Amino acid sequence: MSNFTPISFQSTDGLALYARDYPAAAGPARLPVICLHGLTRNSADFDELAPEIAALGRRVLVPDVRGRGNSARDPNPNNYNPAVYAGDVAKLMHDLGIARAVFVGTSMGGLITMTLAVRNLDLIAGAVLNDVGPVLSIKGLSRIAGYAGRCNTLSNWEDAAGYIKDINACAFPANSDEEWGKWAQRAFAPDDSGKLALRYDPSIALPMQTGKLKPTSLAARLAFKRLAHKRPVLLVRGALSDLVEPEQAAWMRRAAPTLQYTEVPNVGHAPMLTEPEALDAIREFLARLP
Repeated sequence: MSNFTPISFQSTDGLALYARDYPAAAGPARLPVICLHGLTRNSADFDELAPEIAALGRRVLVPDVRGRGNSARDPNPNNYNPAVYAGDVAKLMHDLGIARAVFVGTSMGGLITMTLAVRNLDLIAGAVLNDVGPVLSIKGLSRIAGYAGRCNTLSNWEDAAGYIKDINACAFPANSDEEWGKWAQRAFAPDDSGKLALRYDPSIALPMQTGKLKPTSLAARLAFKRLAHKRPVLLVRGALSDLVEPEQAAWMRRAAPTLQYTEVPNVGHAPMLTEPEALDAIREFLARLP
């Protein structure tokens, strides 16, 4: 049995979107948590973290960003950008009557959170930025651009697990074959022909492949400073990360002296947040929020 309720909602431009809704454990009402996944991922990435947070007495909402998972693919690829994604999150909150939430954003999910801070800061009570920030390493961006949107269909789950391992082994050198199989189940689904296809629209990768996504920008830096100045923020960094390397993490900590920080050993981009170091930091962070 699933421990979440599927939610269907509609974006302001009429796209059918999907989210998982994990109910809070019994106890005093606390602010909900919204988990936002990375570029080529989907809500299944939080299938272990979300129940952990729900057990702390917080409702957890995990949307499939448009073009991923069970959310519809956008006929206009230009809409695959953080500003549109942030609008979709705001619409979900409006539809559910949620005035404020704590955000957990992995990679692209963190960029969406920072974008939301510019447009609707009052919606954010606090944020966990998972291996992402306003300054990024070109090394990591180039690696992601090298595989995003480029996989054809595969014949079986063994091949799917092999594909996932090939593109992630540098970041998760200790993962077992069982873990890679679990990741494949999250990332792939059978298509109409019975082949296994990645659960996202290949067009989501166009901004990276065309060089529109830059390692940094003035707008991104200002968005981060606005978020971190006004709200508690925790940065989780994978010690092996090639996207947020020590140089980028140091910049963020200088730019936001109140930034909380934790590092996950022997993991790169991006931690799953169920690692003991990450999970302990998130629990401590949430304990200080309403």
